[in-house]
Amino acid sequence: MTDDRGSDLLADQDGAVLTLTINRPERRNAMTWEVVGGLRRQLARAKSDPSVRVVVLTGAGDLAFCAGADLTGMVPEDPGGATDGYLGHHLARGWLAELFEELWGLGKPTVARVQGWAMAGGFGLALACDMVIASDRARFGAPELSVGLWPYMVTVPMLRSMPPKKALELMLTSRVVGAEEADRIGFVTRVVPHGELDAAVAELTTVLASTPPGVTRMGRDSFYAVVDSAAAEALPYLHALLTVTSQTAEAAEGIAAFVEKRPPAWRQAPSAPDGAA
Repeated sequence: MTDDRGSDLLADQDGAVLTLTINRPERRNAMTWEVVGGLRRQLARAKSDPSVRVVVLTGAGDLAFCAGADLTGMVPEDPGGATDGYLGHHLARGWLAELFEELWGLGKPTVARVQGWAMAGGFGLALACDMVIASDRARFGAPELSVGLWPYMVTVPMLRSMPPKKALELMLTSRVVGAEEADRIGFVTRVVPHGELDAAVAELTTVLASTPPGVTRMGRDSFYAVVDSAAAEALPYLHALLTVTSQTAEAAEGIAAFVEKRPPAWRQAPSAPDGAA
């Protein structure tokens, strides 16, 4: 897989796990247009690469996962170059919303490794992942109102990760939440001592990479398809998917392994050729 090494985004694949690291520790890993664009390119490649089974997002250094948008580095212009000025800035801000959508539509499990500050858009980026493994030093917040802004697009991952009134409180007060409180609220999957963070992420990604890839994709897609739906709309859709899934080779192997009291032998996805997207 192409590596953006040497830039503000590092991409490292170890077996079935792709780790994307925002590499701007001197700016608390704040996002620029280049970082957002790099994340989107790497996710597009990961989606089409069968050798990637899990994606981890993190930030370089010990201080921050991501401090949000770099307010000094994201000038009002369209990073695509099609327009400029006010309209270009408006269109460019939509890149973050598209990044959230691409994370949810990836078809493969995603894990945020949060070792420090996850603020504003960085908070949203962590919450847009399926799971959040946090160091006990992690801090989370949506402080946009304190600088005369509002976490508009971050609202969606927040509402998908915690009770609505709790999300509103954090947005209205700009209050920073520590790892233990984040765990109580429920938007963190697991909190571990700082020195055990990498081991906890490795343990989780090993489990996620061992699941049947086809059914994992169908099931994960179904979760995001119904998460905002009413029960009357969701249940017929899920009912149909159960019938489809029950006819797959992965379901047949899983049931046979259960009956025969052995581990299932999932079909291993082939590695993509060198240089493949």
